[in-house]
Amino acid sequence: MNNAALTESQKTQIEAPVRRIHRPSDYQQISLFKDVNPLDWEDWHWQLKHRIRSRDDLAQVIKLTPEEEAGIKKASGRLSMAITPYWATIIDPEDPNCPLRRQAVPVGEEFAVGPHEMVDPLAEDRDSPAPHLVHRYPDRVLLLATEHCAMYCRHCTRRRLVGEHQEDNSSTRFDAAIEYIKSNRKIRDVLISGGDPFVLEDEELDALLAKLRSISHVEFLRIGTRVPVSLPQRISEKMVNILKKYSPLWVSIHFNHPKEITKRSKIACEMLADAGIPLGSQTVLLKGINDRPYIMKKLVHELLQIRVRPYYIYQCDPVKGTQHFRTPVASGINIIEKLRGHTSGYAVPTYVIDGPGGGGKIPVGPNYILSQAKGKYVLRNYKGKIYTYLE
Repeated sequence: MNNAALTESQKTQIEAPVRRIHRPSDYQQISLFKDVNPLDWEDWHWQLKHRIRSRDDLAQVIKLTPEEEAGIKKASGRLSMAITPYWATIIDPEDPNCPLRRQAVPVGEEFAVGPHEMVDPLAEDRDSPAPHLVHRYPDRVLLLATEHCAMYCRHCTRRRLVGEHQEDNSSTRFDAAIEYIKSNRKIRDVLISGGDPFVLEDEELDALLAKLRSISHVEFLRIGTRVPVSLPQRISEKMVNILKKYSPLWVSIHFNHPKEITKRSKIACEMLADAGIPLGSQTVLLKGINDRPYIMKKLVHELLQIRVRPYYIYQCDPVKGTQHFRTPVASGINIIEKLRGHTSGYAVPTYVIDGPGGGGKIPVGPNYILSQAKGKYVLRNYKGKIYTYLE
C-alpha cells in the first residue's frame, strides 16, 4: 500500500503527530490522579498498587460504553481488569476504538466463545515436565516465572494462568524446573516469561537468573516482557545492572501499536539498550488495532528508532474469549507483502502461527517461489517481477 492509495484519514494518522488526549506528564489532568506527586508517579510499586480495577475508577478516566460496562461487570477472577495509571494517560477517553483502550478495557465480547477456541491452545500444560516449565523444542525451554502482569491484556494467550490470585512466592518454587534443566544437557536456551518476569522484585529476578546462569550448558537467557510498554517506570538503573551481570541475555518486548511508543517507554528501552541488552519486539496481530499494513509499517519503523528489532508478528491464538481480536491469516500475509522489499530488512518481522495443539511457531508469508524443477527456480520479487535461478 502506498501513500497514494491511502484515505485522507489514514494519511493523517501516519503523517501527523500521534493524537493524545492525555500525556503521561499531564497525569494530574485526570481527576483520579490529580493529587499524586511526581515521586509517587515514577515509583513502579505505586503504579502497581494503584492500578485501575473498578468501574468507578475507570469512569474517571474514560467515557464508558455499554459494551465496556458489560465487560467490566463480568471480568472477575484471574483475568480481571488491571490498568496501570501510566497506561490510563495514553488511552483516548472518548474513542472506544482507541487501540490502547481496546487492549486494556474488558468488553462483553470476551465472554462469547468461538467454535475453535481452547483454554490452552498451545498445549503448554501437556508439555510441562515440571512446575512452571514448558519443554517443546529440543534445545530450549520456557520458564513461567510468575502469573502476574503489570496490566492484563484482553487478548492474553495464558488467561487460564495469568491474573490476580495468591501465588507461591517460596524460594524453592522453581527447584524442580531448575533440576530438570540441569539434568537435560540438550537445553542451551531458557526463555523466562509468565505473566511478566519484570514484575518480580529485583532480588527475586537476580536469584532466578543466577540459578539459571550457574547451569553450565545454558548458553542463552531470554526474558519476555510487556513492562517497558505498560509500566516503563519499572526499568531502573538497579534492575538494568542486575540484567547486565547475566549476559548474554536478550529481552523480547510486547509492542502492538505505534501509540505505545511514548517518551517514557522510549526511555525504558534506551536504558536497556545502553546496557548492551539486545531488544526485540513480539507483536500480536489484532483486528482493528494493528491489522493494516500502514499501521504495522509505522510501528516497525518507530521500533527501530528506539533500537528494538521487530522479531515476530503472531497470529492471535485461538484462546477462549478472543475471537473478536482475530484476523484472517491473509491479513498477516498481506502485511509481510507490504513490508518485504518496501522497507529495511531489519524492519521486517517473521509472521508466525503457533500451531494449535502444541505445534510450535510456524512461519507463514507470501509465496515468492512460483515453481521449481530440476534445479530451476522461478521466483518473483517484491514488485512482482519474475526471475529465474539455476542451481
